[in-house]
Amino acid sequence: MRVNGKERCLEAGRTTLKEFLLKEGYRLEHIAVERNGEIAPKAEYETIMLTEADTLEIVSFVGGG
Repeated sequence: MRVNGKERCLEAGRTTLKEFLLKEGYRLEHIAVERNGEIAPKAEYETIMLTEADTLEIVSFVGGG
């Protein structure tokens, strides 16, 4: 699997997008995820199953001025 341009390995077994993001330390309310060229709806993070063929781009929103 490729995440933000870097190759990553998924753990054995089935992993949802939500599980992956939480394990990686992302705060779900502050990110947007593109999966294989399409924006992944937050409401579907729990049901999207990741595969080794997936490409993710994860964007974090940072406040400031």
